[in-house]
Amino acid sequence: MTRYLVTRFFQSLIAILGIMIVVFFILRITGDPVWLMLPPEATQEDYLAMKKALGMDRPLQEQFFQYMFNAAQGDFGKSLRFRGQSALDLVVERFPATIELATAALLISLIFALPLGIIAAVKRHSIWDNFASILAVIGQAMPNFWLALMLISIFSVQMGILPTSGRSGVKSIILPAVTLALFNLARTTRIVRSSMLEVLGEDYVRTARAKGQKERVVILSHALRNALLPVVTLIGLDFGTLLGGAVVTETVFAWPGIGYLAIGSIYVRDFPVVQAVVFFTALFFVSINFMVDVLYSILDPRIRLG
Repeated sequence: MTRYLVTRFFQSLIAILGIMIVVFFILRITGDPVWLMLPPEATQEDYLAMKKALGMDRPLQEQFFQYMFNAAQGDFGKSLRFRGQSALDLVVERFPATIELATAALLISLIFALPLGIIAAVKRHSIWDNFASILAVIGQAMPNFWLALMLISIFSVQMGILPTSGRSGVKSIILPAVTLALFNLARTTRIVRSSMLEVLGEDYVRTARAKGQKERVVILSHALRNALLPVVTLIGLDFGTLLGGAVVTETVFAWPGIGYLAIGSIYVRDFPVVQAVVFFTALFFVSINFMVDVLYSILDPRIRLG
């Protein structure tokens, strides 16, 4: 078990390092942010002075090694957009809002997906099964931004019962959370259904039924635990994806999370903030996957032994 965890830990570190390297070089080829920070009447001398002050006049490889050295100490520099503020502090300040939205969306998807997927598998070809299949197709095909606009139009503009944007209470999180949850709800329902169908055909399930155990006990005690193995992995991936996938939703609803911060920073090429956002998101995503691997090895000992 220890060897398995150590291996997965170092693989996680390599993944984070690779992400940081890719982000650094991709940002550098998007353009020069110095001109965006200067007034229209700025001269070439002003440009050179600003570039030197930001350390962008040095060779690219020197900038890279300095960036990696500082990042290892948690220093991503000062924001070019929010003058004087630490890039990492800005991300940490906005992160709770994103966590709140992602958690709400994940809970909504699980509350509906787990029972619906189980019922669809147990009552195969019934109206519940057909409903789950239709929901899976619609939920995975519907774009988030379109759904967000439709929800705003119906519940905010026409009915006036929910706010259109911002983070000002329980009501303000409903629309963005539902928007984020629908795709994951549809996919999780489909995975739970297919996993349950596979498990229900196993010999140990038939043996449990032959012993006269109640159907509820067979489903919940014998079938569900093994059916949840792929679902646990999916939940971990979904939670990490929700953090990054919340960019569009946060932008539409003006939700003050790291996705909204990232979009604004990308527009003005605020390198330090974008790098801090990507690093923080990648670190959280990799950590979630590491914990899922640990949980997966507990549920199925064959994985860590293999």
